Amino acid sequence: MSVGLYVTVPIASFRAPQAREYLETLPCPPPSTVYGMLLALVGEPDRLQHRGAEVAVALLTEPARSTLLRTAWRIKDRRLSPGVGNNRRPDFQEVLTGVELGVWVRHGKDETAPVSLAERVGQALRDPASVQRFGGLSLGESPYLVDEISPRFPPPWDGPEPPPVRWLVADVRGNLALPIWPDHVGSAGTRWGQFRLETAAWTPEPPEEAWVAVNPPS
Repeated sequence: MSVGLYVTVPIASFRAPQAREYLETLPCPPPSTVYGMLLALVGEPDRLQHRGAEVAVALLTEPARSTLLRTAWRIKDRRLSPGVGNNRRPDFQEVLTGVELGVWVRHGKDETAPVSLAERVGQALRDPASVQRFGGLSLGESPYLVDEISPRFPPPWDGPEPPPVRWLVADVRGNLALPIWPDHVGSAGTRWGQFRLETAAWTPEPPEEAWVAVNPPS
């Protein structure tokens, strides 16, 4: 069973892994970010609970890209608190506005939870009051709050026919290196995947090559 979601985020940034001084954004959220949003949606604090779940992503529109100047926190002096003194500095950051996504989740062959993430997402949509969670629902960092998340498919197209969408598909020769399972302490335990965005017709179910199993490194 798969569950499809229409997701909109007014402003977001998905930091490119190689970005240092100029904080570039990826064109789409990595699988790990989508997985984290789904865990937050169902109120699951343990990211290991649904490891092995499979997700798929489609960009439904071309978000506008702009650059802003923000204060970034860095750990330069361990004697000081984050954001204090040398542990903060101004940096330019790219942001996306008007993000619209199709997000799918299904039970993965490696997922061992007694109730799958897909089932829990479906239950959360049918009965939001059954979910115990806290904080705003975001896609990535906490400022990037989700505006709408709903099961309405197809999304609200402007014309009579769905326009082409961009599917995130795995490709060893792709130009996008994205985290599938991040190491939140360092980078040694991060599992990476190589992807590309493929423009194709909209379909209610993702193509098989768009599915990604969210697993930690073996």
